[in-house]
Amino acid sequence: MASNRHLGRIVTLQTLYEYEFRIQSGDTNASVDEILSRNLERYETAIDDTTFVTSLVNGVLKEQTDIDEKIQPIAPDWPIEQIARVDRAILRIGVYELLHQADIVPPKVAINEAVELANRFGATDESGAFINGVLGTAANDLQ
Repeated sequence: MASNRHLGRIVTLQTLYEYEFRIQSGDTNASVDEILSRNLERYETAIDDTTFVTSLVNGVLKEQTDIDEKIQPIAPDWPIEQIARVDRAILRIGVYELLHQADIVPPKVAINEAVELANRFGATDESGAFINGVLGTAANDLQ
């Protein structure tokens, strides 16, 4: 189950990244449902719990404004729009899991998963440490 959810978080990251990129590029045809469906189809034999992925993507998007407002004071030197898009997406996923999925995802797991995503896909070599610091503070301050 854990590796299945890890892959689900990767698909979530890909979906959120692509959706934000397309929206910010002025793509009026960008559809998160289409992007998510295409990404899930790519991994249909590896991801059993598509409900987890769908709820993660939709939850992050629904709560994005609130999540961003919670991230900003924790990382005051980095306005949310200046954080690299991939790192921003990882932070949003991590904060969403900390705030809205604590009943199914322990905080340490949410943080570790986000750090793994940052170490693998982050914008810089320091992304993992940055994500760890922000989410560690979020876990202490927001719960």
